Amino acid sequence: MNVFHVFTEHVRFAVAALAKAGVFPTPPDLARIVVEPPREASHGDLATNAAMALAKDAGLKPRDLAEKIAAELRKLPEVTGTEVAGPGFINLTLDPAMWRAALADVIREGADYGKSPIGAGKPVNVEYVSANPTGPMHVGHCRGAVFGDALANLLAAAGFAVTREYYINDAGGQVDVLARSAFLRYREALGEDIGAMPEGLYPGDYLKPVGEALAKEYGDKFKSRPESEWLPLIRTKAIAMMMAMIREDLAALNVEHDVIFSERSLIEGRDQVGATIEALRANGQVYEGRLPPPKGAPVEDYEDREQTLFRATSFGDDVDRPLKKSDGSYTYFASDITYHKLKFDRGFRDMIDVWGADHGGYVKRMKAAVKAVSGETAELDVKIVQLVKLMRAGVEVKMSKRSGEFVTLREVVDEVGRDAVRFMMLYRKNDAVLDFDLAKVIEQSRDNPVFYVQYGHARAQSVFRNAADMLPDLPSDPAARTVYLSQAKLARLDDPAELAMMRKLALYPRLIESAALAHEPHRVAFYLYELASEFHTQWARGTHAPHLRFIIQDDPQLTVARLALVQGFVTVLALGLALLGVEAPGEMR
Repeated sequence: MNVFHVFTEHVRFAVAALAKAGVFPTPPDLARIVVEPPREASHGDLATNAAMALAKDAGLKPRDLAEKIAAELRKLPEVTGTEVAGPGFINLTLDPAMWRAALADVIREGADYGKSPIGAGKPVNVEYVSANPTGPMHVGHCRGAVFGDALANLLAAAGFAVTREYYINDAGGQVDVLARSAFLRYREALGEDIGAMPEGLYPGDYLKPVGEALAKEYGDKFKSRPESEWLPLIRTKAIAMMMAMIREDLAALNVEHDVIFSERSLIEGRDQVGATIEALRANGQVYEGRLPPPKGAPVEDYEDREQTLFRATSFGDDVDRPLKKSDGSYTYFASDITYHKLKFDRGFRDMIDVWGADHGGYVKRMKAAVKAVSGETAELDVKIVQLVKLMRAGVEVKMSKRSGEFVTLREVVDEVGRDAVRFMMLYRKNDAVLDFDLAKVIEQSRDNPVFYVQYGHARAQSVFRNAADMLPDLPSDPAARTVYLSQAKLARLDDPAELAMMRKLALYPRLIESAALAHEPHRVAFYLYELASEFHTQWARGTHAPHLRFIIQDDPQLTVARLALVQGFVTVLALGLALLGVEAPGEMR
């Protein structure tokens, strides 16, 4: 049961009753009605904007309409109090039986609790990571990987058909630089002293295994050959080895993709980029012309010459965009247009791209491109993931022996563990800079959110182990235990803090829907911390007031009821952690 869905229907029914009574001259738009938690707990259990959303339709002041709607809602046996507040909000207080029923739903539905049908199986493409295959992944890539993976999990829980995609930037100058860097490491592996890596090449030690593999396979075959003979082969080998390394790094984060798409495939064989440009030209969206000189901030791809341009301004961009370079090759943007057109051709009308902080200026043109190639029937949402500032006990960490330039994703995961990395990468909104302190994320304290949440789950599991002494028939198997606790007399739960926790558990299905629709997985991390805090507080209350403990030695019925509440907490916390890709431990040492 989603309490918010139930009461949205109740409010709609109340408004429909008023419409039938002649309060509305024309049928009101019930889709505008929202039921949500009130901003302050003291205001009640639920709040609705119905009167403010529909006052104009009724020709009434919002507060006057609110009083009429409130009068209808008072007829519901589940409603024990109504209040019209502010400009016309209606606050509702519910019978505690509603929250007990919600807890019973958590126990009954188990792993399916919170899953929503709102996505209706609609295909959604989530493209994330998409790092150049020129070296190991750094902590910035790590944040995008975790964000994209958690968002995909969240969308799947909300009923969308999600495809997780990685776009390999394996065309262009940067992979030629990779090949030249690997060729030097190849010569080094053959015994040559190459000295310091020349300026402009990739200096990290991570290319040494590539050079060694090439030397083992080819011997000195290419050592004295011209670049034209060895570059294509070594480029292919180096990209393949870099992608294998990237996949291993992602696997350490438990991140996998359904589709790995190669940029080079757009131009090798059939020229799909050229075909896309000509299709856009046929629609009047590509032309030959000159760009005016930039005003104010320079445009990085401005050239004072006649060139092939995309009419990006027709779709909301600030300036039209070049599709070919002066040497006749395609711009990166031309390849990106083609790639997104192919997503559209594959059936995706909803696309989400997760990009790094340095790509903010690219958003408008890409949104314009998606509108153009889809006839304005597809939607692209670009989520910018801001920088990660890596710290150790408050001191910034910048360098890595492995990469030669930056701290790698794998080094961070190996040092603090996958769970700490994943949770903390999501414990901040994606567009906010994140300070990640390697020392603090392994502290065992409330100030370390991942520990605090995981400890809540482990602590709750210890309640069941301790209860087994008093209740010998309490199953140790989680599935059997759920059946056992479904018989609990939940009416025994009447402490205000217990009811508050039930309300928090009942919020989870709404959280999944709202976070999925907003593309904001950080909301789940915040919710889990708040839920864990309520549990820890209740535990502490029992320490000082024995009658509030989860296990009451001389009252088995109350104990079973409180174990049901603990089971509800364990279920929802584990579900939320699973969405974030974080373990829910049974115990912590």
